[in-house]
Amino acid sequence: MEFRKGIKDGIPVGMGYFAVSFSLGIIAKNVGLSPIQGFLTSLFINASAGEYAVFLMISTHGTFFQMVIMTLVSNARYFLMSFALSQKIEEKTSVFHRMCIGFDLTDELFGLAINHEGKVNHNYIYGTYLVALPCWAFETALGIVAGNSLPTKIVASLSVALYGMFLAIIIPQAKKDRVVCVLVIISFLLSYICKDMPISSGTRTILLTIIISVAAAIIRPRKEDENV
Repeated sequence: MEFRKGIKDGIPVGMGYFAVSFSLGIIAKNVGLSPIQGFLTSLFINASAGEYAVFLMISTHGTFFQMVIMTLVSNARYFLMSFALSQKIEEKTSVFHRMCIGFDLTDELFGLAINHEGKVNHNYIYGTYLVALPCWAFETALGIVAGNSLPTKIVASLSVALYGMFLAIIIPQAKKDRVVCVLVIISFLLSYICKDMPISSGTRTILLTIIISVAAAIIRPRKEDENV
């Protein structure tokens, strides 16, 4: 039951990935990757910022070590997401399942899991992964095959779907809890105000996440008997 629900919830995410993964495919083609190479890259990294960093290093003939470091830095925010998700999944979840869950943790799938009512069963998360991960990889390969055949304006306009998906994840929870709504608005404002800071976007995201999370914990601490 949870597995099927995960598949159902993962379908919009897989569809929403199209604009970003297709665009990454075009970048991958420009640096000389084949469709199968692009597919495998997306399958095993499954993170837009990390993949873009890898493609950038390939274009500059970077070493494997440099690619690993760049990927870790670009995706450092997932450490924070993993900590948060570890409190959401069922306590009986084994270490093996926890490691598998961590493999394909993305912003969108994290949002689905966190907004799941009550504790999350690993089967639900696997259901979302089953749809989202193949879509991400296949759509990257499609971007390589299609190359630059689509006009740039059309590819850029497709990204609106991804923003819409984020809003669909955030709004229901914000409507339920006024504190969450206020924190979401504050996070938007701080992100805009800090967008020109002389640091990378990944570092900026981590800093803002820590600051806002600490503020939320102080303003509205979770009670021991409260459902996560």
